[in-house]
Amino acid sequence: MSKTIIIRLNKESPKKCSLTPLRERDDLDIEWHHCNIGDKVEVGAVTLLHPDGVPLSDEDNGRPLLLVDSSWRDLSRVLATVSGDFELRCLPKNLVTAYPRKSKTFEDPETGLASIEALHAASVGLGRRDDSLLDGYYFGDKWLELNPQLNDED
Repeated sequence: MSKTIIIRLNKESPKKCSLTPLRERDDLDIEWHHCNIGDKVEVGAVTLLHPDGVPLSDEDNGRPLLLVDSSWRDLSRVLATVSGDFELRCLPKNLVTAYPRKSKTFEDPETGLASIEALHAASVGLGRRDDSLLDGYYFGDKWLELNPQLNDED
């Protein structure tokens, strides 16, 4: 996969973050931005994974992929201070998360994914499937089991 930019909210627990194992990987071209809500971040021309976008395809390989690692309720506030040229792209709507959600305060959208699941699905959608992204993700095997349609993308 080409360059990936990850904006991660500081308030999110690194112990629960599905992307944490990737921080040790120097073979991946990832630019990390750790920020608070309201921090300004410039990302340039990017493909933004967003539920309101058009489907992601291998034609999107020319731009870095932007992934915002935050809760759904914080997403719009994070994006409000991110500047760049965004091409909104979505993942297939039929993907099922393997990450167990147990919020007692907020309801997650039915189609929400763990950040690592979204990144893995994006690698498939871009035609550059990389199952090694799931190394260190406790629910990786379950993710693949729940989403056999990802194998159809090869």
